[in-house]
Amino acid sequence: MLRAGADRGGVSVAAPSVRRVVLPSPSTLPLWEDDAAPSSSAGLGGLDPATPLHEVDFLVLDFETTGASAATCAITEVGAVRVRGGEVVAELGSLVRPPGPIPQEITALTGISDAMVAGAPSIGQVLAPLLELLRGAVLVAHNAPFDVSFLRAACAATDRDWPAPAVIDTLRLARAVLARGEVRDHKLGTLARHLSARTTPTHRALDDARATVDVLHALLARVGSLGVTTLGDLAQVAPAVPEQVRRKRTLADGLPSAPGVYLFKDAQGRVLYVGTSGNLRARVRSYFTAAERRTRMAEMVQLAASVVPVVCSTPLEAQVRELRLIAEHDPHYNRRSRRPERLPWVKLTAEPYPRLSVVREVRDDAAAGAAYLGPFSSSRSALAAVEAVQDALPLRRCSGRLPLRPAAGASACALHEIGRCGAPCTGAQSPDEYGLVADRARTALVADPAPVLASARARLAELAAAERYEEAGLVRDRSLAFLRGAARAQRLAPLAAAAEVVAARRRPGGGWELVVVRHGRLAGTTTTPPGADPRPAVDALRATAEVVSAPVPPEPACSAEEAEKVLGWLEGDGVRLVSVEGTWACPVRSAIGTSLGAAG
Repeated sequence: MLRAGADRGGVSVAAPSVRRVVLPSPSTLPLWEDDAAPSSSAGLGGLDPATPLHEVDFLVLDFETTGASAATCAITEVGAVRVRGGEVVAELGSLVRPPGPIPQEITALTGISDAMVAGAPSIGQVLAPLLELLRGAVLVAHNAPFDVSFLRAACAATDRDWPAPAVIDTLRLARAVLARGEVRDHKLGTLARHLSARTTPTHRALDDARATVDVLHALLARVGSLGVTTLGDLAQVAPAVPEQVRRKRTLADGLPSAPGVYLFKDAQGRVLYVGTSGNLRARVRSYFTAAERRTRMAEMVQLAASVVPVVCSTPLEAQVRELRLIAEHDPHYNRRSRRPERLPWVKLTAEPYPRLSVVREVRDDAAAGAAYLGPFSSSRSALAAVEAVQDALPLRRCSGRLPLRPAAGASACALHEIGRCGAPCTGAQSPDEYGLVADRARTALVADPAPVLASARARLAELAAAERYEEAGLVRDRSLAFLRGAARAQRLAPLAAAAEVVAARRRPGGGWELVVVRHGRLAGTTTTPPGADPRPAVDALRATAEVVSAPVPPEPACSAEEAEKVLGWLEGDGVRLVSVEGTWACPVRSAIGTSLGAAG
């Protein structure tokens, strides 16, 4: 069991009776490409339903990842516990080196940083012992679709056969077993406390897997008293599907088993919901089963009269089309990305005495000295970033435009009295003197966040020493909001400035996935068959790709969310750049990969 931190190359055992799963140190692990792919776990899909539960092997699994989507994010930690008859048989825990940086918000949540995973094995190296542990077992996870999607993606990325295990979701099981109102929600932490789990979930993979083991055993004890004693009995423990939902399952008839986007529409043709899937027919059918437990989705399904599929040639195209269709139709049942064009930005204004302002529009005023940070997910986070910069630099906070010559009788505000503003409004600070402050703010926004972060670290140390933890939390939140906004801007702006980026990635079954990106917008994508020369396809794709006009920098020629989807693909493992028109580069000392706790 590999542990995080200084001892991550060592082995630790939870109890003398637990079999150790030993991974070699990262320096001696062979590349996964040289390993023999594990055979598919024969018989997992055909387990005998009459098997008593005390004779079933369960592999309880938890992943920590860089984000929520297996298509664009990566695994950073694996935790797995194999149990049988209520006893732990084996455990595996390992940090995993992802192909890209870990977002700051993920590090804040899990404590897993880029430095911690720098010497960790790749997912290909960890996958072999993990799949061996899974052999002959039922896979268990809390919110199983999440972990299963990442495991499936890892198998595909490493050319391993998908073992197709039987899967039990403790989230779904808890909803079926616990009485209504017994718990306020069905999160793992809530269930662990309610069911007296011996391990507290910590957003670290092995701890969460151990907590899930305790939750599983507590739930099995509950259903055991109701006569559920076999694997087949357990598979039937689920809420009944309402008749008004079940009779809508014919809407999935005729849908292709292909990747793409699906649109639920009502009787008047209005779009109710837009989603994406690698298998349109299977995904739409799941809305009419007990697996779908979201109240909003049940309501949506009852209103639906038709489902329109949009088949896409690549997963990236499907993700982008989903975002664009949501923005176009503003479906009532989609909660995210409904107004991507209205996201707020933080702007350093172009005037003799620049100030920070939260705006909804990027203007062509960079040449005049304006600088932009963002976009942000909310005005609240944008304002927090503004406060972080203002805490670090003595920028003026008054909202009006100041004349070059101060007005007669102008008086300074309280900020001047406490040294937080140079009072250019009174002439106490010349335009040139104030310009030095504005230049530092501009650099912090577009290139190097060091001045803001250095100030935040010093303030945090001071507040922690004084045990003023609530104030320290506020400083931390403001700084993280600034850091996230700066990193987002500094990642997206170079891609938005590039007139064209052509890239390719080899497909698992052979052939290539080709992409043309213009000013951050997906302009075209296609695939080539195995063995075919991709160069003619690249030429044809460039010739037929969407013509995209240059946007106002630093905004991309699409929504920020689309540009991030595209950028995530471009930064993914195995992607090769075919050509770049323009410059695509990020500042050396940028906010990308910088943490609040890092030095310098």
